[in-house]
Amino acid sequence: MSRYPLIAREGLAPLLATTMVAVLVQHFVGLSASLVFWALALLVLLVYRDPEREIPSIPMAVLSPADGRVTSISATHDPYLKRRSFRVTVQMNPYGVFTTRSPVEGKVLEPPNLPDGANKPHGVWLQTDEGDDVVMVMNKGRLNNEPRCYIRYGERIGQGMRCGFVHLGGQVDIYLPEASRAVVSAGDWVRGGADVIANLIHD
Repeated sequence: MSRYPLIAREGLAPLLATTMVAVLVQHFVGLSASLVFWALALLVLLVYRDPEREIPSIPMAVLSPADGRVTSISATHDPYLKRRSFRVTVQMNPYGVFTTRSPVEGKVLEPPNLPDGANKPHGVWLQTDEGDDVVMVMNKGRLNNEPRCYIRYGERIGQGMRCGFVHLGGQVDIYLPEASRAVVSAGDWVRGGADVIANLIHD
């Protein structure tokens, strides 16, 4: 049995609050008056749902960090590790799951370079046991809200494990070693922690 509920931790408080209000209104006023609050509780459950995923076991595979659509695949500069890199960008589905998941297994490190300014995104450097450096960047959500990060520098994280949350979704960038190869195309829909988006290549 999973250690996690099927709802993101950010949704537990609003779900509990709306459910309690619905129960109290139904008890003291009546069922018809409580329907709007039951509907709100159901909406909270839908917005913060976080279903389990079947994580594939494929050597050197990079999983999608979030549910959404691949918007770009390009060779570019990695501003976090100051290197030439291969970037895959996923725009989260506004009606989907807002939990982010680790694209690879490895150690969580602090990027040596962080963007300046109030609107800087949240970047996490993941180093695999094979020495591949992967940077996952969670940008602000659609309401300009800060992403939540569940992991800390120095920890190890498993591939496909929950690692963050972006309210109402946002953009997630994955910076990979330059030799990596994408297995998706721009426009493809992917599921976080379940679908492979690229492979790490070793000579």
